[in-house]
Amino acid sequence: MKKTLLIGIPLVIALILAIFGSDLLGLYRLQRYLSASTTAYLTDGGPWPHVTDVCMGCHGVKGNSLHQGYPSLAGQPAPYLETQLHNFASEARRNPNMGPLAMTMSDPQIKSLAEYFASVTPVANHYFKPDAQLRERGQRLVAASNCAVCHGAQLTGHDQFPRLAGQGYDYLLAQFDEFASGTRSEPTGVMKNLATGFSPEDRKAIATYLASLDPKKD
Repeated sequence: MKKTLLIGIPLVIALILAIFGSDLLGLYRLQRYLSASTTAYLTDGGPWPHVTDVCMGCHGVKGNSLHQGYPSLAGQPAPYLETQLHNFASEARRNPNMGPLAMTMSDPQIKSLAEYFASVTPVANHYFKPDAQLRERGQRLVAASNCAVCHGAQLTGHDQFPRLAGQGYDYLLAQFDEFASGTRSEPTGVMKNLATGFSPEDRKAIATYLASLDPKKD
């Protein structure tokens, strides 16, 4: 009897593996993936839910937006992000989505969000394919306007000056238009003066050039 069991059990196991082996391997791989993903999620920002989860729908995973109309938050200077969230909350800067959201955030939450996204490595805007002529024109205009003086040599931003490199084309163009129309403002008034001095085609060219830049800092 024992001998029969010893022979039979391995045969049964072999039969089960033959029938369900690929499914079992798939379940094992899925379990490992879920475990690794959960560990990475907890390491990234503590237990579920993260405050940053609400940002993912528009601004992408870890603040790297895949949509040209929504800005990437990854790699933005923390002071800039803090200021903008407070501006949205006070309606000094108006946006139908960000205004109500920012109003629900406490100061510690705003600070935490800003520091988190500032710490994330930004990625290039791979989903934007620039027109070569517009890009070249935009590069000349950016150099002539000394944008690097405020936004840094690589246009990756610092302090209260945002990262421009690698931002979404539609978002960049919309901000230039808002500065030109006075819908958006900033304390120095420099952006309004620059934006109003550019023609609509100039703004498109600058947005094209900036959107095409790799935002990774050397």
